Amino acid sequence: MGKGGARRRANATTGRACPCGSGQAYAQCCAPVHGGATQAPTAEALMRSRFSAFALGDSGYLLRSWHSSTRPALLDLDPGQRWTRLEIVDTERGGLLDSAGTVTFHAHYRDAGQAGTLTERSRFVREDGRWVYLDGEQR
Repeated sequence: MGKGGARRRANATTGRACPCGSGQAYAQCCAPVHGGATQAPTAEALMRSRFSAFALGDSGYLLRSWHSSTRPALLDLDPGQRWTRLEIVDTERGGLLDSAGTVTFHAHYRDAGQAGTLTERSRFVREDGRWVYLDGEQR
């Protein structure tokens, strides 16, 4: 992770709202998951934590939360792209007692001054008892 990502994450821990859109402060929402103090309890919670990691430039967490069979060797995030808002459209399964689930979402961003939206249906599974991102289909 570059220096900019660490600086954005440090700024986010000072009581500001979590980038995932939960309405909670980052320190009480995605920060404990990013730091490894707790695990995402559902597929949607993992999706939210991954969006926050993109917004904060935390490529290490993104790789750790990726399924071992589909995880890239490295992840180079574009420092010019700013993830601004997450909308959860639909969830299928992915609850406390499930072993798989999907989350469809709109992730809003700005890149080179232009607004954009990524729409994806992501698949999540449990690996070694914890939720991980398997893959996604962009729409």
